[in-house]
Amino acid sequence: MPKTSRPDRKRQDRRSREPKEFEETTLSVDRVTRVVKGGRRLRFRTVVIIGNRKGKVGLGTGKASEVQASVQKAAADAKRNMITIPIVNGTIPHEVDQKFKAARIRLLPAREGTGIIAGGALRVVLEHAGIKDVLSKRYGTTNKLVNAQAVMEALKRLRGTTPDDDKSDAEKKIIDLDKAQSEAKQDAEVLEGEQITIKEVKKEDVL
Repeated sequence: MPKTSRPDRKRQDRRSREPKEFEETTLSVDRVTRVVKGGRRLRFRTVVIIGNRKGKVGLGTGKASEVQASVQKAAADAKRNMITIPIVNGTIPHEVDQKFKAARIRLLPAREGTGIIAGGALRVVLEHAGIKDVLSKRYGTTNKLVNAQAVMEALKRLRGTTPDDDKSDAEKKIIDLDKAQSEAKQDAEVLEGEQITIKEVKKEDVL
């Protein structure tokens, strides 16, 4: 006998779920121990990367006595700390060299079709940010959290126009063009109405 009168209920719920705006990936789950007066307290520290693959990415950490709770805390922290980065033709606009704690990260623009030449935490962050072609090099520590934080600091230093900025600039250009055309039309109407004539004056007449 089935446990429920609606055996297809779970399948229907899965199909009816809407796609999430941001993709979420758990970068690492570590056990951390804190020594207190009564003994040791065991907790889990989780690092989560979220992004929409369109220029927005976030990094968050969370601690809890259970893994699931720590993942939820890390995801909420990542959403609060999201950044928007400029992407030009699927790559970064310029070279970046970033030093953060014991990690040093170098990012270079790449041609179309190169792909993401990176590994570990760098690759996860760059994929969630929406960068398709980039060259990278990592020096120093192999700690995933430190490397992910270094990549985030490097992405913050990128300078360029985001998709929203491009849209606003285009709207400004359209508004300025309409304004210039209307002013030129008004000037033409004024000149026609006044029928201004130009008369040549000699120097002797002025003196």
